[in-house]
Amino acid sequence: MPAYSKSFIILFAGLLSFFLSISAFGQVVYDTSYVDMQPEKFLIRLYTSKKYTDLRVAVPGEGKDYRFMPNSGLNLGLGFTYQKFTLNVAGPFGFMNKSRYEDWPIYLDLQVHAYPKKLIIDFLGQFYNGYSIASEYLSNTSEDYPREDMKLRTVGLNVNYLFNGEKLSLEAAFNQSHIQKRSAFSPFVGFEAYGGSVKGDSLLIPSSEMISLSSNFQKSSYFLAGPNAGLAGTLVFGRGFFLTGVASANLSLGYSDWENQNVTKKWGVVPTYFLRGFFGYNNDRFSINMNYVYKNSNLIKEEFFDNSINTGNYRVNLIYKINVGDKFKKGFQKVNPIRILSDLL
Repeated sequence: MPAYSKSFIILFAGLLSFFLSISAFGQVVYDTSYVDMQPEKFLIRLYTSKKYTDLRVAVPGEGKDYRFMPNSGLNLGLGFTYQKFTLNVAGPFGFMNKSRYEDWPIYLDLQVHAYPKKLIIDFLGQFYNGYSIASEYLSNTSEDYPREDMKLRTVGLNVNYLFNGEKLSLEAAFNQSHIQKRSAFSPFVGFEAYGGSVKGDSLLIPSSEMISLSSNFQKSSYFLAGPNAGLAGTLVFGRGFFLTGVASANLSLGYSDWENQNVTKKWGVVPTYFLRGFFGYNNDRFSINMNYVYKNSNLIKEEFFDNSINTGNYRVNLIYKINVGDKFKKGFQKVNPIRILSDLL
């Protein structure tokens, strides 16, 4: 296994353990005039979603902008939420994704978005194999440009403290395990760190684009870390409808490097942002909703390079809520990973 892959796996495991530790110890005490927790409800979820992590390459001074998209697709999945534990399983079925390349390498896109009281936690672990540039981004061809050999790796963690978390439940917006009864808003502050790499067997931009060799590259890596701040809020209206927004801006210190016929590396400070939006209907028995999560990571700019890596996840959920008996409740409590982890830690 290549050394860089081992490093990512170690970082991945460490960040995931940190996330689980925070979630396990979170004490959830809400203002009941604002939030209904509904701990007795078992939520069954049918959903469609699409996850992606793209690479945008702007060529300074040449007015060209290329977008590499992974060979991901629209997923159809099932899941459940109970006793603070959520499990979703989905896949990109062929009838929903006729434009995907067949027989390309598999990939892993792990996104964990958890919102316990007073905390906003987002963990991203992307391990993509195979990218392409759509013809609309290319100047000298009407065909897409596939790169089955291209690999992108990125791992990151974003943790924020929500000042008015006792009145605002983002779990109500994200997985509907709570109900937000009244509108509420809160500022938040936190910290985030992201690192990753992209590589191909040859220069990534096709020669037909005739860009300067100095602005093309075969490999690149980056690391960014720094503080962020933002505002979150839910507007409740119409006896069950809600609109939730969460936005933050970050100022990160880090580096980027690029490899073509030479190796170029630059340290600097760069702004990034994180957006989350949720809209739907949520009551005691069912919920239907849409949500979108988007993380922008502008990389450190250099004379010949201006790149960004952007991760997105949009989803439509249909949820049915069931009251379960004491026997099921006690049986699930014995195997609940959140409870087991809490006991171990």
